[in-house]
Amino acid sequence: MSVAAPAPAASADPPLDPPAASPRPRRAWRAHLTVASVALVLAVYVLNGLWRDPYTHALSDNVQDTGFFEWLLGYGWYTVTHGSDPFFTDLMNAPLGVNLAANTSITVYTVLFSPLSHFAGPQVSFVTILTLNLAGSAFAWYLFFRRWLVRHTVAAAIAGLFCGFAPGFVAHANGHLNWSAGWVAPVVIWWVLKLREQGRLRWLRNGAILGVLLAVGFSIAAEGLFYTAIASAIFLGVWALARPVRAEARAALPTVLRALSVAAVVGGVLLAYPLYMHFAGKQTFSGTGFNQRYFVEDPASYLSFPTRSVAALFGWGSDLAPNNTEETSYFGVPLVLAMLLALVLVWRRADPGRRATVRAVAIVGLVFTVLSWGPRLNWLHHEFDIPLPYALLARLPLFNSALPLRFALAVVGVFGILLALVVDDMMSRKLTGALRNTVAVALAAGLLLIFPTPLPVQERSAEPAFIANGTWKQYVSDGGVITALPFALNITADGMRWQAYTMARGGEQFRIPDGYFLGPQTTGEAGRKLPGRIGAETRPTDWLFLRAALYGYVAQLSNDDRAQARADFAYWGVEAVFLADEITGSDHYTLFRKAVETTATDLLGEPERVDGVLVWRIRRGVDPVDQ
Repeated sequence: MSVAAPAPAASADPPLDPPAASPRPRRAWRAHLTVASVALVLAVYVLNGLWRDPYTHALSDNVQDTGFFEWLLGYGWYTVTHGSDPFFTDLMNAPLGVNLAANTSITVYTVLFSPLSHFAGPQVSFVTILTLNLAGSAFAWYLFFRRWLVRHTVAAAIAGLFCGFAPGFVAHANGHLNWSAGWVAPVVIWWVLKLREQGRLRWLRNGAILGVLLAVGFSIAAEGLFYTAIASAIFLGVWALARPVRAEARAALPTVLRALSVAAVVGGVLLAYPLYMHFAGKQTFSGTGFNQRYFVEDPASYLSFPTRSVAALFGWGSDLAPNNTEETSYFGVPLVLAMLLALVLVWRRADPGRRATVRAVAIVGLVFTVLSWGPRLNWLHHEFDIPLPYALLARLPLFNSALPLRFALAVVGVFGILLALVVDDMMSRKLTGALRNTVAVALAAGLLLIFPTPLPVQERSAEPAFIANGTWKQYVSDGGVITALPFALNITADGMRWQAYTMARGGEQFRIPDGYFLGPQTTGEAGRKLPGRIGAETRPTDWLFLRAALYGYVAQLSNDDRAQARADFAYWGVEAVFLADEITGSDHYTLFRKAVETTATDLLGEPERVDGVLVWRIRRGVDPVDQ
């Protein structure tokens, strides 16, 4: 099926361009290499702060997710070498463990990059994947536009680079290895469009390939795959109902259904266990651990400029997003107006077949824009009691796990299609004179203002020699529990990172209590029915140290506190705790290390100093002793 114009039903894979317009293979590869190189250079430019020192630098807008994904990458090597379950682990959140299928397991990445994580460290794998995600997204969209939509390579390249480096995806490059994988959408949609191919067993081949791609996409970005499926369904449904292409769609339907059935079988087999774990496995939950009325897109965000952009250098940035990582639209007034103008111009100059495509694309954009606004209307930080369509969907399966504002990421693809089409029309001389110049200036201004600036980084505490040299093995048994102070959480992720590095090196391994993950609010069947929460259920002893780290508060401890600590340490199975000379907070928190040390010494007595840390041994049921 051609998305740009109706194709003869007998054509298996109809080319969009006439043969004379197709570039020679050598020229095509030269163009592909050029676009790929530009995309890679831009990705390195955006992430240059991490590349300068991936071991001690962290993305300052999202230190916690950096630690989480580094943990997963370290676990990838542990999975490969120990044959462990990639969708459940007991190495974190002792003694209960963590359902990784209900989190973002990125299993394909963790296994594929496990050699790099082992030899160079999860830190290098992390920045490498982020870089390839951004560059690969731009390149994948370029190839998609070039194959399915436009005649001119330049039009495809401009639109592809826009999609790969749109504000929403640059924002998610602040630590999200899942959401920065924007290449998943064009690759999956590409194969959806190939399902109608005629020919002996092509439906079988294409359906099987789509099934594999769905499994890969689920592993890397399940929520993004969900949005891609919705967008594809809306597009194909609207497109197929258009009168100029209705006969073509009807003729292709049997082949498409056969291919989809194969995709469902292949994808179902590959995803059977991950889906079981996600919905019914240990430590699963219902919905999400985030507030769906907070993580919504303010309609004004579409007209605003992103924090990391040229416009922001002039003071035109915005603070409408919940955080800088969730700036999912942020196209700015000039580009939004340019896209509306592009929609009108492309529509007016399109033949009936292309109008069917443009109409379907526009409806997809409208639906996802409205869904991104969430269950209630917001405007400039104020929520109005005006229900929106998402309120009807919020309790449905899958929708109850989604964050509404991320629906805006699909609008990037819609804008990319309009951008590709209007630039192609300009290069085909369908737009001429003053109108052509006006469109060119509007597009240039809109794109220049949202051109990304490098993501900021901050220093983070280096891995202490106590962990790096394996000295910890003298204090805890293989598979035993040890914890850094303060306990690992989203805003105090050091302990998770250091465990990740030991997993990547291989050999003996320790477990940790707590951690940064999504889990149930409580254990058992009750936990399955409730929305999730961030991290483990807080116990008095981990809160004691977290309060000291965050606020510098040193509690006056009683023997009741010590008895509670004995019970908590016994519950976790902790054999030792340690405090590094330097600790790092997330979300711009400055941690009070001295308060943590004072609290630990008051609770557990004088520590040992070993390889850059203070260590306290814990005798189960004995420590801390009463005073």
